[in-house]
Amino acid sequence: MIRTSVTRHIFISLVLLLVFAVSSLRAQTVPTATPTPQPPTAEEIEKAEQIIKQAIAALGGEAYLNVRNTIGRGFFSPYKDGKSEPPLRFVDYIVYPDRERTEFRGGGGRLIQTHLSDKGWQYDGAAKTLKDLQAREVEDFKISMRTSVENLLRGWWRKEGGTITYAGRREAGLARRNLTVRLTYPDGFWVEHEFGAKDGLPAKTLYQRKYKRPDIDELETVAEEDRYYTPRTFDGVTALFIIDHFRAGIQTGRINYESIDFNQAIPDSLFTKPATIKEIR
Repeated sequence: MIRTSVTRHIFISLVLLLVFAVSSLRAQTVPTATPTPQPPTAEEIEKAEQIIKQAIAALGGEAYLNVRNTIGRGFFSPYKDGKSEPPLRFVDYIVYPDRERTEFRGGGGRLIQTHLSDKGWQYDGAAKTLKDLQAREVEDFKISMRTSVENLLRGWWRKEGGTITYAGRREAGLARRNLTVRLTYPDGFWVEHEFGAKDGLPAKTLYQRKYKRPDIDELETVAEEDRYYTPRTFDGVTALFIIDHFRAGIQTGRINYESIDFNQAIPDSLFTKPATIKEIR
């Protein structure tokens, strides 16, 4: 799904890109803040809420809202200079709202990255290391949650005091339009989600991050974008099986799911940091 149908994709893609994507920029812990020029009107808020309701219905309605966890399997292909690199196989476990374990295999190696709200751990099979995530990696996880479609549709943003507004119709190809909802947080950070005007499905996610260039000692604001494709429906829930990520207009990665399972038994032990490397399973 996105994190269960669609947002999961955003969530996973950001984790994957932070770990593997080749880039000349380094993300900062503080995203760019661009507040909405004017407070949204009641009409704009109502329009945004209607778009969200339509998206939930398109993804399965109550069946979608009743998803508590997901297990996704597939391939992640990093891109360099706009060209695809050899893909990595992954399996991703997500328990709502804030637990995720992603395992990667490729080139004879194995990497596990686990997030539990404001902490996490990582196992690197090639380097034979087991360590806690750094503060920057935890912050990246929080930003990925803020920008996920799942966050918007399930209303988790309300706990942070965010506000939504209708941001207009946008071109989306031949005879196609998207309807846009902008979510803005009290600190000024914003994210925009586009939904198909006809089918109501998530189509794009757009936001900005601040990056530090290695060649000069200053920050640069860079546009980030996720695009969703290939909807499939299982047990009444619709999932988008392909997600492409773009940074500054250049593709940096693709996730291609082979399977997505909902509401399976996921043991808590998967998220618990092992005492030693020998306990990794």
